[in-house]
Amino acid sequence: MKFSLAINMERMDPAIDMKDVARHTLEMVQMADQGGFEIAWAAEHHAIEMTIAPAPFPLLTWWAAHTDNIHLGTAIVQAPYWHPVKLAGEAAMFDLLSGGRLEFGIGRGAYQREFNRMAGGLKQQVGVAYMQEMLPVLKQLWAGDYEHDGEFWAFPPTTSCPKPLQDPHPPIWVAARDPGTFDWALANGCNIMTWALSRPFSEVETYMGRFEDALAKAPDVKRPTFLTMRYAAVYEDAGHWERYVNAVRHQSAQFENLFKELGEVTNGFPEVIDLASLDNRAEYDPQMLRENLMFGTPDEVIAKLKAYEALGVDNFLYCASYGLPMEDQQKSLRLFIDEVMPAFEGSNAREAVAAE
Repeated sequence: MKFSLAINMERMDPAIDMKDVARHTLEMVQMADQGGFEIAWAAEHHAIEMTIAPAPFPLLTWWAAHTDNIHLGTAIVQAPYWHPVKLAGEAAMFDLLSGGRLEFGIGRGAYQREFNRMAGGLKQQVGVAYMQEMLPVLKQLWAGDYEHDGEFWAFPPTTSCPKPLQDPHPPIWVAARDPGTFDWALANGCNIMTWALSRPFSEVETYMGRFEDALAKAPDVKRPTFLTMRYAAVYEDAGHWERYVNAVRHQSAQFENLFKELGEVTNGFPEVIDLASLDNRAEYDPQMLRENLMFGTPDEVIAKLKAYEALGVDNFLYCASYGLPMEDQQKSLRLFIDEVMPAFEGSNAREAVAAE
């Protein structure tokens, strides 16, 4: 099993200096690069401080300039906010400048608040259709001149300039949850990204089942990579778990606000809503979070990850961004690299340490 890092520029408090936030994200990516992580991922979100990510490709280019081996991915570019020609060109330019290190993740978008500002109030569910029209167009543009007349975009013969360095294009990833998306992703040659949020391990098993069902329906398709993400933290003292769980609960109270439009957003900071008022309040029980997120001492985290490895997960995505203080994020990642990754064959941990 290999490992990836999800790291966002995030501010939970306006007193935090953005220069420190930017420096911290780069240092985390550099640590992951030196520690043997396969990919570092950047998001796309707009007008919110908890995920400051209005332009993923400039951020990835900055990371690429200060790292050596790690691949760098978009998780995810949101199809309804882009024109295919612009997206094809920006992605290809980054792949060229990074030496062929782009991992291209695409999706429908998440927050209705963003759709209200970026896509004229388009309902977020409709974003799936934009993604499904966009992806085949990108492949054609990366290949050469292509004319398009679709439901959402139309343009005369056009090609991507430049072309991607990776031939025929960078690896493509799709965030999948429902069975139809798994089927569509495999039919279009995409790798799979999943996220069980704060739900139990059985949710990961459900996604793997849908993945295997999709594979069974497409016997001629080469098995793509299956990735799953969890909030993660490694700490030396098991008694410190509440610090990490409380950070997740605080951020989740903002996430639920954005996802369901349950509160206000002031100057980019979402209102923290009462988790006890939600129908899915059980997902935020502290003990449940402690058990199901990738939290624990090194031995505890290794034991949890072994279940993911046994299930068939190819790449575990360590999510570092959930409002935890920057110093704690770096301590946790260092422990993960030094004491957790070496327990997994294929993680590149030993090779990375030996090379330092």
